[in-house]
Amino acid sequence: MEWPGSQRITWLNYRHVSLERRSLYEIRAVNSTRPLIHLSTPQLAHVLKYGIVDAQTLLCARLRVTMEASDAKDSVRSTDLGISPNRLARIAGFLHLSLIPVGVFGILYVPSTLFVPGDIATTASNIAANESLFRLSIVSALLAQVINIFVVILLYKLLKPVSKNLASLMVIFLLLGVPIAMLNELTHYATLLLVSGSEYSASFTTEQSQGLASLFLDLHQHGIFIAQIFWGLWLLPMGLLVYKSGFIPRVLGVLLVIGGLGYMIDSFIFFLAPSFGITFTDFTFIGELLFPLWLLIKGVNAERWEESAFESPQVVGG
Repeated sequence: MEWPGSQRITWLNYRHVSLERRSLYEIRAVNSTRPLIHLSTPQLAHVLKYGIVDAQTLLCARLRVTMEASDAKDSVRSTDLGISPNRLARIAGFLHLSLIPVGVFGILYVPSTLFVPGDIATTASNIAANESLFRLSIVSALLAQVINIFVVILLYKLLKPVSKNLASLMVIFLLLGVPIAMLNELTHYATLLLVSGSEYSASFTTEQSQGLASLFLDLHQHGIFIAQIFWGLWLLPMGLLVYKSGFIPRVLGVLLVIGGLGYMIDSFIFFLAPSFGITFTDFTFIGELLFPLWLLIKGVNAERWEESAFESPQVVGG
């Protein structure tokens, strides 16, 4: 027999949670991802025994959980950085896209302008005659790594609600590649010192200086392919996060994983079969272009991001 004003619970699903240091049980409707009420242990025991909750308890519990859910939702409508997920996504997308002109200048434009394959004498002469341009290429490479650090931090904040472990792995892989790429620029600076008539080049003959410059330029290329392993590795957890997120199209996650594999394959081929002649990243880069474009133009599905953040262990314990 039911008490006056009571409601029979026919949809009982529950789990133990911790809200504001209180031990409660979260009651959910079947197939629902949102909690309806939170009950104390004695209240849950009563529900399990009799299948009912008295009207006063139900009203108070619903009022409490409504207020707590409202507070929690307000807290996840903005990220840890205090900005909305869409604004965060657009900033990350813009910074990610800014890597394209920076990278094109340092990796493609300057080498194609100054370097003459198989002719170190002309290459050395071009570098000496265009010292400022060569220095700019070094700075652009260093700047790209600084931008990468900010990009991965923003993406961590954006994708952490999906899986904190995967998001942390993404950060670790990217940050492992940053010092490798930055220290690799020392080989370019050493080349500049050898060909620009500095006091160091006076210790060598012209042929010796050019030979050492050729060696450093080759070492720089090898260093890029070492760093490229981590440029590929960080795309793998990022792609999985995007695929699982629900607030960014899954196809972008697939393309990011493919792009990461392309980087890694090219790196290992460079060391194992340098005369192979095929560069896979020429065909697998599309994800790295479409993903930041999507973030910049479309952002994320804010409602689904809020649901992920509200349900993540970082927001609600359990």
